[in-house]
Amino acid sequence: VQLVESGGGLVQPGGSLRLSCTASDSFYAIEWFHQAPGQERDLVARITGGGILYYRDSVKGRFTISRANRKNTVYLQMNSLKPEDTGMYYCHMDGSYWGQGTQVTVSS
Repeated sequence: VQLVESGGGLVQPGGSLRLSCTASDSFYAIEWFHQAPGQERDLVARITGGGILYYRDSVKGRFTISRANRKNTVYLQMNSLKPEDTGMYYCHMDGSYWGQGTQVTVSS
């Protein structure tokens, strides 16, 4: 199974980005993790096949996770971005597989 993330980049505070995670196979659940420089990976959001969603408190109201099953893709829409959102974002599939990550930098 391969996971490919995309959509990262440099954005000013208050801006938006949409990350994509495309899997080479169908899946039940995808999680997005954030790893700030020098920090461990922290769970940001999760979506399951049953439609169960989870968001870390710091991103509630700003980030939205969604899935396009026919494309084996999960999206993370990130709005009102803050400098503390800077870091690598990784998707994690069914508790087993990791993507290579995509860099998000929020800076003026």
